Amino acid sequence: MANRSCLLYAFLLLVAFQSSMIMANTVIHTPQCRPVAASSKDKILFSMNLLIYKAEFFLRASVGVGINGISPGLVQGPVPIGATLANITNSARRVIEELGLATVGHLRAIKQVLRSNLPFPGPQLDLSAQVFAGFVNLGFNVSTLSPPFNIYANTPSFVLAAEAISAFIVQYYAGIIPSIVGDEQRQLVAGIGLNEAAAFGVLRTILNDGVNSTVPPYTFTMAELTNRTSEVVNRLGGCGVKDEGLIVPFQLGAENRTTSNVVPGDVNSLAHARFEREILRIVFGTGNATIGTGGLFPDGFIGALYQLIINLKFS
Repeated sequence: MANRSCLLYAFLLLVAFQSSMIMANTVIHTPQCRPVAASSKDKILFSMNLLIYKAEFFLRASVGVGINGISPGLVQGPVPIGATLANITNSARRVIEELGLATVGHLRAIKQVLRSNLPFPGPQLDLSAQVFAGFVNLGFNVSTLSPPFNIYANTPSFVLAAEAISAFIVQYYAGIIPSIVGDEQRQLVAGIGLNEAAAFGVLRTILNDGVNSTVPPYTFTMAELTNRTSEVVNRLGGCGVKDEGLIVPFQLGAENRTTSNVVPGDVNSLAHARFEREILRIVFGTGNATIGTGGLFPDGFIGALYQLIINLKFS
């Protein structure tokens, strides 16, 4: 009798788990998950906040200099908080440096297409290990891991953070490309989006190479870490499952035939799209697009589209 009870309990758990995972794969289409009406220029300028973050983060962590050390006068803004040279392998350092340099090129291309002769104003950035640790702590439901999670301590931890930043850029470009007006601007965002998608794939591949390895100095694996941080991102975004770990149930794998998830996508393996308010809810770490007082952008974004969201209280 006890054995039958245990089997029944296990079966119910399995059904509940599978049902929750299937429901979790649903993308939400409420007004809070739709794009904010804006010009092509303002959407591109909104994306520059993310590109500036990526360039500063990748370059300062890999070679110790920021955007102005590579292309003086391109961006003018406050010095990032907490930038640190990462303790990563030489091969990973070369990849991160190259991707950072490529993002500087994307910023220059935007400046050329938008016919701007002045430096772009840059937002205040928080590149500190502590701000990223906050997201990981949420994933494990603890006030702080012991020892505190440090993205700069080793290659797996840093690449996880780098992959997250790249994901936001890829998803935002996937969202805005269909609405961009003008051949030159459409070609610009398509070119940036494709290059950023390739960079995202490279970072996912590096993570996947150690998918079943523990993340030092902890006992959890990279698979568990990516699943937990993805849950945090999706919860903050509030628009369904658009961020996925490296290992998923068959129901969420490509064509329901694989548990590996190197390249995440929807039911048809298309890239997920995120829009402005989703991005802000996540990078602020608040789940609210109008509270820009923390997270990766402690003073909020730069640009008219962000100000519109703030003024209209589009949380």
